[in-house]
Amino acid sequence: MYTTSTAFLEALQEAGVSYIFANLGSDHPSIIESLAIAKQENKKLPTLITCPHEFVALSAAHGYAQATGEPQAVIVHVECGTQNMGGAIHNAAKSRVPVLIFAGSSPYTQENELIGGRNEFIHWIQDVFDQRGIMRGYTKYDNEIRTGANVKQLVHRALQISKSDPMGPVYLMGPREAMEEKTEPVTIRKELWEPISPAALPPQNMKELTNDLLTSKKPLIVTSYLGRNAKAVNELIRLSESLAIPVIESIPHQMNFPSSHPMNCGSYWNVDKQVDLLSDADFILVLDSDVPWVPMKNKPSDNATIYYMDVDPLKEEMPLWYIPSKHFFKVDSYTALQQINDYIEEKCVINQDMVSTRWKHYSNYHNRQKKERRNLEKALNNQITPEYLTACVRELVDENTIVLNEGITNYGVISNHIEVDIPESYYGSGAGSLGWNGGAAIGMKLAHPDKTVINLTGDGSYLFSIPSTVHWMAKRYNTPFLTVIYNNQGWKAPKHSTLGVHPYGIANQNQDFHVSFDPPAKLAEIASAAGDAHSMIVKKQSDLKNALIEGLRQVKEGRSAVIDVYIPHVYSDKNEIPTEKELIK
Repeated sequence: MYTTSTAFLEALQEAGVSYIFANLGSDHPSIIESLAIAKQENKKLPTLITCPHEFVALSAAHGYAQATGEPQAVIVHVECGTQNMGGAIHNAAKSRVPVLIFAGSSPYTQENELIGGRNEFIHWIQDVFDQRGIMRGYTKYDNEIRTGANVKQLVHRALQISKSDPMGPVYLMGPREAMEEKTEPVTIRKELWEPISPAALPPQNMKELTNDLLTSKKPLIVTSYLGRNAKAVNELIRLSESLAIPVIESIPHQMNFPSSHPMNCGSYWNVDKQVDLLSDADFILVLDSDVPWVPMKNKPSDNATIYYMDVDPLKEEMPLWYIPSKHFFKVDSYTALQQINDYIEEKCVINQDMVSTRWKHYSNYHNRQKKERRNLEKALNNQITPEYLTACVRELVDENTIVLNEGITNYGVISNHIEVDIPESYYGSGAGSLGWNGGAAIGMKLAHPDKTVINLTGDGSYLFSIPSTVHWMAKRYNTPFLTVIYNNQGWKAPKHSTLGVHPYGIANQNQDFHVSFDPPAKLAEIASAAGDAHSMIVKKQSDLKNALIEGLRQVKEGRSAVIDVYIPHVYSDKNEIPTEKELIK
């Protein structure tokens, strides 16, 4: 039979979806049957990836979309499966990742009136009043499939919305009766359902913007995720080089600007001190950044002229957010930078003496930063510091490598010391629910099977990723990757947060933060048991490089590897507690 489910799966195929990351349940008989019929008839449909946990399913779709820009599909089981995606839907929403999520819903008939009616105990238990409401705070669009007559239109509309800036997840649900319904095939012209075109800068603002930029003495560019479009990176380089503008990154979760470029002046995470380039700047261009700085700790001068350009410059889904700026522009960064560069080249006179002076100054700044990083990377007393560990990982990275960063309290160390130069070679989740790293590594490996994926994660983030599911999937679907755990045997972030508010409190006096994982688990062996991954524990600096080299060799031969590296304990950093003098300052 040709059913609503058949049409639904066809629509995904027509829209260019390659994979369905699925955790199937009692609401999916029609989809399972349609997939079986398609296989028997040798009919092309998206490949179904079985995911034993919904969080990993959505994280894998998230990673695939980050690596390609193309949304994939996730299928979950009614409201229980919807809720089991948990923080992964937060991540997809906050990272503005396109993905289509489909969930069944409990049947709405119970006396055999229609095919697919209730015939199991669970169909009453899983019936809720507002299943779509579970997702509504995180999705751009939600709807219910009620008939096969227009299911293709709903799928294409949902994906059109998902792929239009600001991109994000969309949610469809369908009860068994609707999905089992016989229907007639519908022909869809895909070209009529394309996402909205990229937004450009208003021409009337170009003169004012470029005049402010060209007359500034200390301009600065701040970005976090401009590199989601690789072409925007080249335009950013073009602007930076033409005017000698330094670039700094705030919590970068893309490769936005080459680390080796003389105008790259580093990145920062939750820094506890003022960044001098930010406070000195008289003109700041913010490009694609949700949190360009944390005002309580680190902010620009009150006299700085700020321009804000972003696909979502007002952060409309953030209840508390404001950064006073001279202008906010809702634009595509690649398009806007191209406009600015062309306008400057064609219509503006550049003070080359000032540019030359700036270039020398910020090149020296860049070189000093690099020297400071190298000093921090030196091995001390056979102890493995996060800086040393990242430097050792950096030796494994080549032009064919993708690096994932979910190091959390070591996020800034990784982003500064990994030193990537190639667009689309570095990613963070862009959000706040931990555990993205494992599923994302699978998604990125599916997207780029020829690339080497290196996943850098804290021990807490590793546990949140549901490694048993991740590594079972990695083995089954031949997506090997290298995981390096920055294992400080606990959650350091809550300790940092407590010290930030109560630096001289009782928790600090007693070193009682409730964040240690002692006694430590054998984290790498989880991956070994679930997915036959190569596993190693490294506690000595002298063993580290050989362990990493062996792990990478295993991955290149088709087997995942997890290297569990012990760095200083979560309770070992006495020097992170500020003195009273430092606190007053």
